[in-house]
Amino acid sequence: MPEAIPLKTNVELGVVPTHIQFAGGLAPDGEGRLPRDEGGVLRVVAEMARLTEASPVRIQSAQVTVFPGVHEGDTDELVSGLRALGLEVHLILMVGGADPMNPADEDAVVAMLVAGIEVAKKHGITQIASTSIEEWMKPGATPKTGADFDAAVAQNVKAHCRACRETDLANSCVKHWHIEFLRGGEFQTFTDLRKCWAFVKAANAELGAKIFKIMVDAAHCGDSTLSIPENEALIAEIAANDEMGMFHASSKTTRGCLSTDDGWIGALLAAAAKTGKLEYVFVELFHHEDAALEGLRRLDPGHGIDTLDGRDYSEAVIDGLVSVTRRLNNLVARGVLNN
Repeated sequence: MPEAIPLKTNVELGVVPTHIQFAGGLAPDGEGRLPRDEGGVLRVVAEMARLTEASPVRIQSAQVTVFPGVHEGDTDELVSGLRALGLEVHLILMVGGADPMNPADEDAVVAMLVAGIEVAKKHGITQIASTSIEEWMKPGATPKTGADFDAAVAQNVKAHCRACRETDLANSCVKHWHIEFLRGGEFQTFTDLRKCWAFVKAANAELGAKIFKIMVDAAHCGDSTLSIPENEALIAEIAANDEMGMFHASSKTTRGCLSTDDGWIGALLAAAAKTGKLEYVFVELFHHEDAALEGLRRLDPGHGIDTLDGRDYSEAVIDGLVSVTRRLNNLVARGVLNN
């Protein structure tokens, strides 16, 4: 074990283990079974065990995907295996094959959301997240503007609030639902903080409670059309309205080593810290050869760049954890963040 680097703030620091790849790592097979290593251990659990053992920074949590139709025993094993490592578990609800903005797909979208929420309720999980406001890389999709955008927001509010009501979310262990927007090309409509906030504000108004939060993902902010100052101003405004959620420390375009982000992580992490509302920070890298993300590499070849510089992905994630910890500690030292 390397010499420990203490985190000097009560912000929770975790990992989104997307670097093990969706194909053969995170996504279930055709029978709903999760991938395992040669020893029969779930690959997510095995990787988080490796990271917790090797990292000089204490990893406090893991944010993991939950797909509809996964074998219940595998999901139980995933959660219990991560908790056995001393990790808090947060879920990302995966929705696919249906358009949340299309009323005709509402039943299918709600069914997938309800399935994920029920997993969270079963396991006493307090924080869930999703990218469920738009279908990922839908062929032929075009940006919705004006009245069409308003209709997309309204339909998303209808579907997501219905999922909340059908699962009695307000009276469950789940405290917040963090909504993540994606970069242009992955999404066509909800592609920046401002557009995502339109949904979050409307959904919370419908529920009469601040259940929904906006995930601030530095990568997607960096790949949006808004500048760093524009994102900083929005973060302050969103947080003042108590609707800022988790922060993803992830590099724009490459989604690889955090050294490739061109300053977005540092700027937006500081902006989030200044609000006094920063609670969760996750390091997130993606594998540049993940077969499931071939479409993303076609969208932007930058996603396929090898940023490892001689390391493996576990080592690159650990470097990211150390970098983010130093940033957080120095935000404390500068009086920006409470210890």
